Amino acid sequence: MKVILFLTALLLISVIPLSFSDTITINTNKEQFAGGDTVEINGSVENGVAGEFVALEIKDPNGETILIRTVTLGDGGAFSLKFKIPESGAAGSYDIVANSKQDGQTITETKTITQSTQQSTEKTSETKSSSGGGCLIATATYGSELAPEVQKLRELRDNSLLQTESGTNFMGIFNDVYYSFSPYIADYERENPVFKEVVKIVITPMISSLSILNFVDMNSEELVLGYGISLILLNVGMYVGIPASIIFGIRKGF
Repeated sequence: MKVILFLTALLLISVIPLSFSDTITINTNKEQFAGGDTVEINGSVENGVAGEFVALEIKDPNGETILIRTVTLGDGGAFSLKFKIPESGAAGSYDIVANSKQDGQTITETKTITQSTQQSTEKTSETKSSSGGGCLIATATYGSELAPEVQKLRELRDNSLLQTESGTNFMGIFNDVYYSFSPYIADYERENPVFKEVVKIVITPMISSLSILNFVDMNSEELVLGYGISLILLNVGMYVGIPASIIFGIRKGF
């Protein structure tokens, strides 16, 4: 009898935590898409609180990340996002990966959709979004799309730069350059912890200086240009001027 009671108690202990574990639900407007189609994602984070975040990552059939977004949760932990399947993207399975931090733990859920080889019936006249994908290098450096440093960069982009024409034009040019090399650096960071720490040391001062823009008004073209030029000069001073002065001082000493 004692053995039966012990086994029953053990079974309850093992089952109860599972019944209360947090989960993420991911739904899409359909399961199969054509190149250029819009995918509408909606879902919810169990026990999620409005104002918290869920990170959504889209991976193509080759496992390459084509989009990263951090979405704010609404009432009941609900979230939604739309993105376009690339017209020239490879046919096959695309993974939608959702991550959210709940009670200090990261929970993850993945949903797979399929792209066929046929062309989309939707209009595909849209140009590449100036907001681009995620902050790949910062995400790899700080270990999470939800890291405060990554959030600062995203807030600066979405809440300040993209609110003006000059900022939007800058982001369009920046994305073309940035996404030509950032995936390779981010991948190498994940493979080499030493390189990752070096990148962290290098970019942390820059992110700290950029975060200043989150606390000033940039509601006009003149202010965006003024603050932008000032920060460029500040970073040139940090990354070029100071090291050059140190090297010059050492050489002068000898």
